Amino acid sequence: MSYAADVLNAAHLELHGGGDAELRRPFDPTAHDLDASFRLTRFADLKGRGCKVPQDVLSKLVSALQQDYSAQDQEPQFLNVAIPRIGIGLDCSVIPLRHGGLCLVQTTDFFYPIVDDPYMMGKIACANVLSDLYAMGVTDCDNMLMLLAVSTKMTEKERDVVIPLIMRGFKDSALEAGTTVTGGQSVVNPWCTIGGVASTICQPNEYIVPDNAVVGDVLVLTKPLGTQVAVNAHQWIDQAERWNRIKLVVSEEDVRKAYHRAMNSMSRLNRVAARLMHKYNAHGATDITGFGLLGHAQTLAAHQKKDVSFVIHNLPVIAKMAAVAKACGNMFQLLQGHSAETSGGLLICLPREQAAAYCKDIEKQEGYQAWIIGIVEKGNKTARIIDKPRVIEVPAKD
Repeated sequence: MSYAADVLNAAHLELHGGGDAELRRPFDPTAHDLDASFRLTRFADLKGRGCKVPQDVLSKLVSALQQDYSAQDQEPQFLNVAIPRIGIGLDCSVIPLRHGGLCLVQTTDFFYPIVDDPYMMGKIACANVLSDLYAMGVTDCDNMLMLLAVSTKMTEKERDVVIPLIMRGFKDSALEAGTTVTGGQSVVNPWCTIGGVASTICQPNEYIVPDNAVVGDVLVLTKPLGTQVAVNAHQWIDQAERWNRIKLVVSEEDVRKAYHRAMNSMSRLNRVAARLMHKYNAHGATDITGFGLLGHAQTLAAHQKKDVSFVIHNLPVIAKMAAVAKACGNMFQLLQGHSAETSGGLLICLPREQAAAYCKDIEKQEGYQAWIIGIVEKGNKTARIIDKPRVIEVPAKD
């Protein structure tokens, strides 16, 4: 039997047996007969969405895939409304099907371990894939595939414990989203990776084309920033040289709280946020991941129909992580909007008169805040953060 088949057999047993209560406890390697020093993040040199190819480089690399869909005869009509094709450069591809009035909305994503709890890593990976659909206002996913690379550096024992837990987390998140995992691909690789494909069939009124921002709109963010800072700071607790750089601005308890807040945030689905986009007449959105807040805001601004620009004034950040980022010599560039986020929130363009109600509604439904962080003004399709943005400290949930 092959190495990959071995893994999948072990995972299949885990997926169809065992108690949920045990899986939801914090991961303790010793409870699974693994060494207490086991760290999932050891099986890749990069973390989470910090694996992204630089944005300017990526634009050049994918240019060969770009197609001109502007011609009217290439846009299928449904009830006299042109159905646009959406693809390279945006969160999802939206492709009109040959069957009248329907579109395939599809996305794929994968990355490296960012937390050391395998079950939570699986949940985060699944939530991250689904966020691309949610950024388009799509709330229902018809099917998911799982993409998994098992690290060749894992012992058989580590593999047989960790991989089933990752798969279980991914599956449980998919179930929470109202969808199922029906297949995928597994390989062996020096670095562990986890991700997937999310697909759904929609009518045109079920998604929101992210190009309708107008002057006077406001920008709403549905999750705090600072996930990459939090997970790095948590690892540095055991690395004296790095810990010494930040220990004057943060305690171990602060870092542990931030880490758990980050895990909770990254694993939380953006589904409610997507549903409320329809209720409050959103003009477009994107999800904040590997290019950071500013990178994704710039991409969204560049795709607007009207001559507008985004100006960001407020930065909601997981408590104490702005101070940690500053103490590190600004290696993360958090306050400049360049710090990578993993499974971050939605950045949404909303009519000014609807934004406060949106934020109130999402907090009522989820128990988590959303924030008005900026405005849409007349401009040349760019985005910027003001020189001295207001940092909003977002505490850990009790």
